[in-house]
Amino acid sequence: MWSPKKKKDGSRNYFYDTMMQAMVGDLVMSFSDTRIKALGIVRAPAATAPKPTVFGNAGAHWSNEGWFVEVDYQELEKIIRPADHMDVLEALLPERYSPLQANGIGNQSVYLAELPEAMAHALGALIGAEYASLMRNANNASLDTLNENAEADVKERADIPETEKLQLIKARRGQGLFRSRVELLGEGCRLADVVERQHLRASHIKPWCLSTDGEKLEGDNGLLLSPHVDHLFDRGFISFSSDGTLLVSSHLAPNVLASWHLNKPIGSRKLVGQSKTSSWTTIDGIFSLGKATTKAR
Repeated sequence: MWSPKKKKDGSRNYFYDTMMQAMVGDLVMSFSDTRIKALGIVRAPAATAPKPTVFGNAGAHWSNEGWFVEVDYQELEKIIRPADHMDVLEALLPERYSPLQANGIGNQSVYLAELPEAMAHALGALIGAEYASLMRNANNASLDTLNENAEADVKERADIPETEKLQLIKARRGQGLFRSRVELLGEGCRLADVVERQHLRASHIKPWCLSTDGEKLEGDNGLLLSPHVDHLFDRGFISFSSDGTLLVSSHLAPNVLASWHLNKPIGSRKLVGQSKTSSWTTIDGIFSLGKATTKAR
């Protein structure tokens, strides 16, 4: 997405300022010709950039310097026209800076606006599975960014020795002291019948980026999982209750567990560190760090 920084007369525009509020992991609904035709995930915050040449003569009065926000878009198979659903949406429109009029037609002055959560969910329900899938990806993008920022912070710290920094960073990748401690507590993958250590990953229960230094290295904040099971756990498609019972997201395709021969767990084992595990259960791809914000463009 690209927008000017200011209006033609040099004054500020709320809908240009919102570009600076876009955060990695935010979900963007692309609205044109009265329809929502695509969804996108913000991949990088706003940065100063020249006006794209593809704009041609459009916005000839704009400055050549503006805000650029990197967004990965996915065109929708199920395109919706909000005007056809105003019996549901009208009551959910924001009082100020609404991207839609009461009749469902777009407000021409709007470029990028934040949607109320209820309105975003209502539009998402109309879009269906494609929205649910993108929301999971949006939340995971947020988590990935938090991990990267947290690692950068660890590298810059002056209050701990280099050897401790190394162990904290290794822990993010399931290595080092953290893995050794998890191995002392784990017998093997609790879904796949695999006990050989070289085929297992040490995965944090409470996300690494949100853990204290101690929690980053605690064995009872981790599980030994096969790589494909780790993928499902890390992305919130599966989780475990404090007594070890498998929890499955409603968004996981039914054939996945069967295809990977995970539909018959090798028995539920009570988890060590029950309080942490129950507090940081991830399911439906929504982590305790919060939901992604939805914006309309």
